[in-house]
Amino acid sequence: MRVLVTGAAGFVGSHLLHHLRAHDARSEIHGTTLDSAQVLREPDATGHVVNLLDADAVTETLRCVSPDHIYHLAASAVVHRSFDDPWATLENNIRAQLNVLQACVVLDIAPRILIVTSGEVYGVDQSNDMPTPETAPMRPANPYAVSKVTQDMLGLQYFLSAQLPTIRARPFNHLGPGQAPGFAAPDFARQIALIEAGQQEPVIRCGDLTAERDFTDVRDIVAAYRLLIERGVPGEAYNVSTGKTTSIRDVLSTLLGMAAVPISIRSATDHIRSSGVARSWGDPTRLRLATGWQPQVPLQQTLSDILNDWRVRVAYQQGEAAR
Repeated sequence: MRVLVTGAAGFVGSHLLHHLRAHDARSEIHGTTLDSAQVLREPDATGHVVNLLDADAVTETLRCVSPDHIYHLAASAVVHRSFDDPWATLENNIRAQLNVLQACVVLDIAPRILIVTSGEVYGVDQSNDMPTPETAPMRPANPYAVSKVTQDMLGLQYFLSAQLPTIRARPFNHLGPGQAPGFAAPDFARQIALIEAGQQEPVIRCGDLTAERDFTDVRDIVAAYRLLIERGVPGEAYNVSTGKTTSIRDVLSTLLGMAAVPISIRSATDHIRSSGVARSWGDPTRLRLATGWQPQVPLQQTLSDILNDWRVRVAYQQGEAAR
């Protein structure tokens, strides 16, 4: 079995490589990175430096690997940045996937392809009474979500027009150790770690805490991705979510309860980010029926792991600065 993971050095990609290797020690795993400075964390995975916006380079990579499975993860993933430069997000996310799909057509290969879009595709007016099913209308509220709607529809189009066995995953919010700043939980955890290390006053700066999100641990997310590429029905879309919501305020409160020192909260206008969606949650019934997937890692454990990860990072940075 030859597997190709795009964006393999990223947050989710790194966890996916580890999961795939743990699940099957015999598979041949390949991963793409944007440049040679990015390192794959799975030592026996084969890395390929390729700009996914370069159609010829993508075709040559697929010709070299000839994958049985493709997990297409590579994307710009920070919602608020998509407002600053919409075209950069649209071009990166859409063109990269288009090149992967078109390369399969050019090479006349038909690997099972997992297209990773987002729960953001549902956008505004999600129900407060029940989690959002895959049949809900797409009403994207930001440029990032528009790029994900397009990725989703491209996956469907290539299934219908080129008979590529594409499976569309629509993950809702996911988090875990290794996540970069720019998202609520790692931003809070980073500040707590800096405060504990004496590098920041004992105040957490935050924006709107009322939004509610459907959080899934990244280790559960990648398990769902593997199950989908193995058991998902080509042409179908699947929410990857818990079907439950937690407010950003509760996430912060849980992290503060784990802090080693007292910390207060201060509202900061530069931290206020809004996607226009007060409550976002997904119905995972279709995923569970198709694969048997169930989330295994409780949110409390996820947040503890995120905080400990940032404590290690801050301690390392302190050591480097002291040299």
